Amino acid sequence: MSDGGAVFGVVPKTIWGRFCPADDLNNVPTCVRCLLVDTGEKIILFDTGMGNKQNEKFYKYRFIYGDESLDKAFRNIGYRFEDVTDIIFTHLHYDHVGGAFRRKKDEKTATPVFPNAQYWCSFRQWQWATNSNVREAASFLPENQNPLLESGKLHFIEEEGFFTKNIYLRMFHGHTDGQIIPIIQVNRKTFAFVADFIPTVFHLPLPYIPAYDTRPLLSMEEKQQFLDEAVMKNYYLIFEHDPATECCSLAKTEKGVQMDKRFTLEELIK
Repeated sequence: MSDGGAVFGVVPKTIWGRFCPADDLNNVPTCVRCLLVDTGEKIILFDTGMGNKQNEKFYKYRFIYGDESLDKAFRNIGYRFEDVTDIIFTHLHYDHVGGAFRRKKDEKTATPVFPNAQYWCSFRQWQWATNSNVREAASFLPENQNPLLESGKLHFIEEEGFFTKNIYLRMFHGHTDGQIIPIIQVNRKTFAFVADFIPTVFHLPLPYIPAYDTRPLLSMEEKQQFLDEAVMKNYYLIFEHDPATECCSLAKTEKGVQMDKRFTLEELIK
């Protein structure tokens, strides 16, 4: 769950509350959805969730619900954590990077959850995260970043380009500097894992920019250009933070780009 005002920014609650009702604490349902891609040569995980390294007070204010977890998800699809060859972080906010390492209550050092994986993030995001501004500092936690660097397996992506022949990494800078958005080709379909760039289907309208974004006007400009491209090239969007909508297609309407049809990822890759 996340605060509705933070999720929808300057859009009034009287508007967003009609389609996304809040609870008594003004929280709206959100989730943390990671993406696993098996290319046949690499097994790539995009983001790792928030993990377990923080104290009870930290999680108390995140209002976690349900019993979903990476452990459960991997078991359900028949993969092991040891199978992952690469982890690409869209960015380094705690709910995207925290699950890469775990620490038991009686342990002082964190251990890797994915022991055979190499780690990747954009160089711009690393610089931004390790010299964070006051507004964003609470999202960049040393206990998440330090183990990555100390592992000796952290690699920086300097510019947009192909990571594999079917995965192209784009960068956007409105939410946080150097956020990576992968564009993935599977079975003649094109998918975009849109992370915090477009966190839920409700954020498709241009003014719906979360209060978390450091450069909201840039976010809006980036989103306009991307959605026009996505409609033209028939992208399917995969949402990281929308508990009800896993994927959708898009259509251009008189009111701008909107969801056309809702899908599960399983339906689309059959």
